[in-house]
Amino acid sequence: MVEIKTAEELNKKFLREGMWPTIFCNGCGHGVVLEYTFWALEEIGWDMDKVVFASGIGCSSRLPGYINADGLHTTHGRAIAFATGIKAADPDLNVIIFTGDGDCAGIGGNHFIHAARRNIDMTVIMINNFIYGMTGGQLAPTAPLGSIATTAPYGNVEHPFDICNLACALGANYVARWTVTHPYQPIKSIKEGLQKKGFSLLEFLAPCPTAYGRRNKLGDIKKHWAWYDNNTILKEDYEKIMKYGTEKEKEQVKDKIPLGVFQDIQKPGFFELYDDLVKRLKEKETKKGESKK
Repeated sequence: MVEIKTAEELNKKFLREGMWPTIFCNGCGHGVVLEYTFWALEEIGWDMDKVVFASGIGCSSRLPGYINADGLHTTHGRAIAFATGIKAADPDLNVIIFTGDGDCAGIGGNHFIHAARRNIDMTVIMINNFIYGMTGGQLAPTAPLGSIATTAPYGNVEHPFDICNLACALGANYVARWTVTHPYQPIKSIKEGLQKKGFSLLEFLAPCPTAYGRRNKLGDIKKHWAWYDNNTILKEDYEKIMKYGTEKEKEQVKDKIPLGVFQDIQKPGFFELYDDLVKRLKEKETKKGESKK
């Protein structure tokens, strides 16, 4: 096996060259998430013939089309439902979903909720840019209060929900959130999520300079990317300040977005429990048949 040492070698291995150029705008974070995923897959060493990607509709949902592996480009918000079918048909496949905040948390929210509570063995990589970037710049359910969108021209008055907290409450085995601005923690976290049996959610905060940054006056691309460093905080630091900090310190961090691993547990997934149920029923029927002899 040839050792991959550079991004150029990595991309040559994993990308479909015939799909270039990409649809992504200058400053978009989606390509960065894709490359982080490639590094994680390379370090794990999975056979890509055993990896299947699924996606719905949106900028992030175009990612599987650039990957030299099998995948499904499905309907809006339905990627997780299709992915569940893939896993049911062949449990040995490693299933990865690329989705956006609108695709996953908005129109596909119900599928997300039930896949997480069932603990279906799949990895959901949700790229959160606070907006429906491809389909018209509508407000996403994760958008901060005051955000400007085509459906909120005077500012968002809907409280955003925290999809990581939701996933933890649903009992997902692995839940983490990172920005695209630093590579090492995200790559390590993607590896952990991919190798974790059961449902894994990896949320990535990523810039959308065209649909979100422009409307919300976040400045040029460099300033927009810097916004993520200035408005996020490590989960451990956030919790420490909110518990032990002064009122001034709490006020300074209360609106920042926590980053890190929110949950890392191990409990059986849906198909493990289902197989166990079938096994027990078969044993029961066998004993029942023997008792009649």
